[in-house]
Amino acid sequence: MTFYDPDALVWTLGSLVLIVPVLIVAIRQSGATSRAKAKLAREREYQRLTELALNTQELTDQKLGEIVVQLAEIRASVTSVERSLKEIE
Repeated sequence: MTFYDPDALVWTLGSLVLIVPVLIVAIRQSGATSRAKAKLAREREYQRLTELALNTQELTDQKLGEIVVQLAEIRASVTSVERSLKEIE
């Protein structure tokens, strides 16, 4: 008395032998795709941060130039006041 059909067993095992490798390849490829997408997103974020750093650096340079001009004006004013005070003495 057999509880299984030999033909069904052969078809089932044969199907598994054919389907399992396909599933493994599909899973590995989806993993590689998701890793590539994550890497691309990370690179885009680094690029955005780099652009932000460059913009901040340019703004800092601009503000530093303005401060240098203001400092030169203050220096000239202080020098003028010192001359005036020396003349008054």
